[in-house]
Amino acid sequence: MTIDYRPSDPQFLADPFPLYQRLRDQDPAHWSAELKAWVLTRYEDVKRVCLDGQMSSDRLRPFFATLASSEAARMEQLMRTLTLWMVFRDPPEHTRLRRLASRVFNARTIAALRPNIEALTAWLLEGIGGRPEFDFIAEFAGPLPALVIMDMLGVPRAELARLKHLSDEMALFIGSARDTPDKYERAEAATREMAGLFRALIAERRRAPRADLLSELVRLEENGDRLSEDELVATCVLLLFAGHETTTHHIANGLAALLRFPGELAKLRRNPALAPAAVEELLRYDGPIGAQVRIVQEPQRLHGRELKAGERVFLMMNAANRDPRAYDEPDRLDLERHGPPHLSFGYGAHICLGFPLARLEGQVALPAVLARWRHIEPAAGRVEWLDSMVLRGMKAFPIRLGS
Repeated sequence: MTIDYRPSDPQFLADPFPLYQRLRDQDPAHWSAELKAWVLTRYEDVKRVCLDGQMSSDRLRPFFATLASSEAARMEQLMRTLTLWMVFRDPPEHTRLRRLASRVFNARTIAALRPNIEALTAWLLEGIGGRPEFDFIAEFAGPLPALVIMDMLGVPRAELARLKHLSDEMALFIGSARDTPDKYERAEAATREMAGLFRALIAERRRAPRADLLSELVRLEENGDRLSEDELVATCVLLLFAGHETTTHHIANGLAALLRFPGELAKLRRNPALAPAAVEELLRYDGPIGAQVRIVQEPQRLHGRELKAGERVFLMMNAANRDPRAYDEPDRLDLERHGPPHLSFGYGAHICLGFPLARLEGQVALPAVLARWRHIEPAAGRVEWLDSMVLRGMKAFPIRLGS
């Protein structure tokens, strides 16, 4: 029986997990005519492809190469910036870019951010005050990670609304439906504006360095190697975009999951020290990354299907994280679960560079929210989920509060 997989179906976006179960069981290497790509849903398959050097992450340069010259000219800044993102490069370029960036964006610098994350969390919660209802994403889960990464890079906080808008426009290109109106034009304009902002900030840091990550990136050098001007801009845009979009949805999806499992919510409220394990389970249960994409380099067979060179492969991270072949009772939230590592931020060489920051922000933010309000519930109305293959999250998350 053919499985009707329609990734933009609102019912699927709201709850993709029943269909993921059918795909895992009946068609684990599924050819999607709509995507013109393979869809993998089992844990071991996704993990293996993440480690497979014959599966390329360089998916943008082949796409841009297919464009007519007039169309490519309209996306010049998108091409210039995004093709330099390490997430879209293979070794040795990926290895070099990641090695340089990790010299300043690493576990030590991220751990030092805890006091600032705690202060920003308290400030945002205080600003919400005693209102009985508010949009959790617009007023907390969205601003928090954006402000954290802006502070790291030394971007003025007054730019928050502007940068959030630009990031949303860029997300149209990164992971939205193909028929989104004017998606390329809007993403190009946003990327051009964001790149211009960082070029100006980089010039300022060259004249007058400060105690921030951007200044460290500007003066970074390793054995005579350093980031070029375009690589600096691209890295800053990547850190800002990826540094808040995924964490916003991680925090919001995490709270939504806790509200569906009140026993687990009560467990975390009673014992905030459970936060590190809780965050890992929340990321497994309904993580913020819907899919990663690879390009087949050498033909191979999987579950009786032939994957040909040049074909795209969608690695469905949330489907893999609910695979009963990897986890007992995977559809149940268990904050004290033991099992293999989730794949929400990838695996192997391409695991997200900012994953430790997203993890830390969740560990701080979610217990703080639970400590502030004794009663939290979703507000009335239907939640609208993002129409995105790459990001898994809600457009808004209104919640109702009680003491």
